[in-house]
Amino acid sequence: MDRREAPVTEEGWYALHDLRRIDWDAWRDAPDHERERALAEGVDFLREHEAVADADAGGSAVFTVTGHEADIMLLHLRPETAHLDRAERAFEHTALAEFTERASSYVSVTEVSGYLTEELEDGIENVDADGTRTYMKQRLYPSIPDAEHVCFYPMDKRRDPEYNWYDLPIEERQDLISGHGEIGREYAGDVTQIITGSMGFDDYEWGVTLFADDATAVKRLLAEMRFDPSSSRYAEFGPFYFGRRFAPEHLRELFAGEPLPAYGAASETDDATEETDEPDADHEPDVDTADEEEESDAEESAVATSGGRPDPGEPPHEEGDTEALAENLRRVGIEVDDHPDAGYGLLFFSEEDAEPLVDEVDGLRGNFDHYDTHVTTTVRAEAGRSAIVSLWKNERAANTASGFLSDLTGAGDGLGGPIADGDRSGDDAEDADDETDEADASAAGTDEDDEIRGQLSDLDIYAGQPHGEDVYAMVLYSEAPVAELHEEVESLSEGFDRYDTHVRTGLYEGGEARVVSDEAAGPERAAVVSLWDTRDAAETAGDYLADLPGVVGRAGEGSNFGTMGMFYAVKPAHRGDFVDQFGEVGEMLDGMEGHIETDLMVNVADENDMFIASQWRESEDAMAFFRADEFRDTVQWGREVLADRPRHVFLA
Repeated sequence: MDRREAPVTEEGWYALHDLRRIDWDAWRDAPDHERERALAEGVDFLREHEAVADADAGGSAVFTVTGHEADIMLLHLRPETAHLDRAERAFEHTALAEFTERASSYVSVTEVSGYLTEELEDGIENVDADGTRTYMKQRLYPSIPDAEHVCFYPMDKRRDPEYNWYDLPIEERQDLISGHGEIGREYAGDVTQIITGSMGFDDYEWGVTLFADDATAVKRLLAEMRFDPSSSRYAEFGPFYFGRRFAPEHLRELFAGEPLPAYGAASETDDATEETDEPDADHEPDVDTADEEEESDAEESAVATSGGRPDPGEPPHEEGDTEALAENLRRVGIEVDDHPDAGYGLLFFSEEDAEPLVDEVDGLRGNFDHYDTHVTTTVRAEAGRSAIVSLWKNERAANTASGFLSDLTGAGDGLGGPIADGDRSGDDAEDADDETDEADASAAGTDEDDEIRGQLSDLDIYAGQPHGEDVYAMVLYSEAPVAELHEEVESLSEGFDRYDTHVRTGLYEGGEARVVSDEAAGPERAAVVSLWDTRDAAETAGDYLADLPGVVGRAGEGSNFGTMGMFYAVKPAHRGDFVDQFGEVGEMLDGMEGHIETDLMVNVADENDMFIASQWRESEDAMAFFRADEFRDTVQWGREVLADRPRHVFLA
């Protein structure tokens, strides 16, 4: 028989799974001072190794083990075997080790194989696809996820006379692994893996460590995989160890038999210094696939970071400054102020049309959304090409995503940079002062808004971008009968729904409440509001909106500033309260300089969807209203009755 081809492998960090039993009899019999010393030294050891104080890179974690196999498991990942050797002996020198005995251990090394791509034969640096290369490096230098549960087991591939993995042609092995990986990808975001190879290191060929917040997700994943031929015919499994991760400072609760908080929860004795000692506070787990090393494939996208990992190489985008990035994002319809959680942004252009590119980006976004550092990823049509925008909370996560974005069809060079100076970690700014800030930002407007207004002004259509929303708002007014207009708007909206850039289009009827302060005010009119994801789509929709019957300008000759729109979704139980409150605000509006008229309008299809159209002579007059204490108090009160965050936009 011909010798079969072995896959090429690349190795990363060495791994030690150190499983210990606690001698509970000795612990109970020990005097208090010995137990205190053991706990203090144990906490110090675990903290130092979680912080990787003994090496330049790697990771460590400690877990409880449920069942008779062991009581705790220490997991160490390090660049050199000497680091593992030293960590193992260092624990034996702690007073805590005197109360433990080793139940088992496993030595291995992270690896990726040529089953993922034949290009690995020339070395990982020569893999052409940036996303694939980055993904491989993430598997070689993984983060230890902070998920609550862990499952570890070793495994082999069978060498039975009937089912011998090593007698199969490499093409057949690749097909089996690809099918196996399809199952794993269905659990992305639920189960995370670290796969290590152990040929020559330990009794089995691979070690598999799975992490999940939902323990049953691990069970479901492995149960499904057992029926796949890669496992049912060719896999042999060793013992399984299952437990929960805990923070080093909670070691005392473990030995006291008290409940252990989920990993990352603060202990009552924690102080600020202890909290800063926790490593990798902003990392994300690797993409989750299956129960052995070969189960991933290059198409799966991952966003993972880990303190001390080797640099995966320069990301495939050019670094720009904050101002340059903001300007480029603005040109494709993205306002960075609308994404307060974002700390780093990416912009790639593709020659591919936006419509076919959407499916590719949707696939990436589906995986990106599993990670709490992802803010948004979207496609915009831009002057005959497509723009792909991806915003992240930190640069490291964005750099990883950059590789996958650059692999999109037709993608060229990209631009990346910080969103703003300082910390953009996503603090919630939902207080009254922020509403005033929103109004200020909205009043400033953008060049893009001015362009839309210029093109649509002759059609009596007002346009703008609600602050805090990644949409464009188009508003027009009509004197046509509401019943006639409703039928027309519904027909338009159904047609618009064929485009994924359409958010919604609705008809609002006046008459719920109205405040008129100036003789320049016109008669009551219905309003049509159309929301879109992109500027280009909004401009195109404007041509159709202009054909609606009875379209008129909102104001008379005395209106220099035009219309300000405010959108509110009201909780049904508080609709009456909202209308009453509008009446109180109306008394203030009636006495304010520059106010012309303000209508409280209601969506004819949803009485809890309100649109307030407020007309002013000058923007300064409108801003005075926003800055008023009465408005601020109303906003604060309104948080109790609104079903969603309000949107404010200066429409003309």
